Amino acid sequence: MSTYQKYTELDVWKHSRSLAAFTYELTSSFPQSEQFGIVSQIRRCVVSVPSNIAEGCGRQHKKETIQFLSIARGSLYELETQPYISKDLSYITEDQLIVCLNKIENLGKLLNGFIRYNTEKKDLNKKN
Repeated sequence: MSTYQKYTELDVWKHSRSLAAFTYELTSSFPQSEQFGIVSQIRRCVVSVPSNIAEGCGRQHKKETIQFLSIARGSLYELETQPYISKDLSYITEDQLIVCLNKIENLGKLLNGFIRYNTEKKDLNKKN
């Protein structure tokens, strides 16, 4: 029996999609003048996370998988900065900032766990 799991079934990928939807909704109320500024930057960051998780899962070698998962984590760290800037510019409220940061933190924990799992799996394969 195969232990293969499609990336679309992974909690980390599902949560990253949820964060993307939340972020798109959050930024929809930003000023039109920011459409090609911070809104574009935020949306590129958040879309990069599930995209790189998916691409990493499609790679043949664990080293490549871990590389793409690390890129997803980097995008998540980049994204984490944007709500602070949005709050500084009064585009979001303190409550929205807290909700957003909590969602990012929770996804970060899932993503770090998934990276750890793949790293340990890679290390186990080396010993065999």
